Amino acid sequence: MPYIPLPDHLPGITGLLEYSQVTAHPIRILTQTLLRGESTLTAAERELIATIVSHNNECKFCTAAHTAAADVLLGEHETCEIMKQDIDAAPVSEKMKALLKIAKQVQVSGKAVTADAIALAKERGATDIEIHDTVLIAALFCLYNRYVDGMATVAPSDPAFYTGLGQRLKEHGYNRLPNGYDHLKTQVQPS
Repeated sequence: MPYIPLPDHLPGITGLLEYSQVTAHPIRILTQTLLRGESTLTAAERELIATIVSHNNECKFCTAAHTAAADVLLGEHETCEIMKQDIDAAPVSEKMKALLKIAKQVQVSGKAVTADAIALAKERGATDIEIHDTVLIAALFCLYNRYVDGMATVAPSDPAFYTGLGQRLKEHGYNRLPNGYDHLKTQVQPS
């Protein structure tokens, strides 16, 4: 049960963003810029970064949400599951493997990022901006994971909820839906 009253039909961070639209506005802009703005990293690759950080932070809602978004963008369900177990076995580029390892280091601590990890990413073709964005996305998701879990938000257990959320993130990104989320009140809420 959340520590503050949140909309019942909006689990996880969405309820928090609706609770305080003043703080939600800059959060949404930053997230939209980093995860859907112009980049040489695909939207799916950026979702993989969000997924690996959330998974290692053990944030159930964010892990499920960003796994679903990555799966929808990739058109399959295997990559995220493999990556969570072993980045080196994941069917992604060698550059992406190096960036995901940097993201895992950021998840531990900013000071855990090593010069060797950065050098390896560069050797594998990562640009300075891709390294920058990887570190920033990873740091941002540490904040989101702590926000979601620190407020004890609800994390539905029904995978169908996250599939729908992943599709919504693909179609609308991280912008607030133009008409808000009241239409979700009529849907059966998964437990």
